[in-house]
Amino acid sequence: MYFFDDNSIRIHQELNKDIDKLETSIGFYQKEIAKDKNIIENQKDSEKLERFAREKYYMKKKNEDIYLIEYDTITD
Repeated sequence: MYFFDDNSIRIHQELNKDIDKLETSIGFYQKEIAKDKNIIENQKDSEKLERFAREKYYMKKKNEDIYLIEYDTITD
């Protein structure tokens, strides 16, 4: 005989699934934090900061021209 109340097996299973999802997301966010820390550490060096700005935000010096080459990856 089963009694369905606030502490039923079904509710515990659902809560365990939620815990598993949250633990998975913890791993994802820890990896993202590590990537961001790496980016911040690289920006402390002026040469790496300049490279980051050029690649990410297409910044340039006054006497430079920048050419962006985009490749079409769709094949017929």
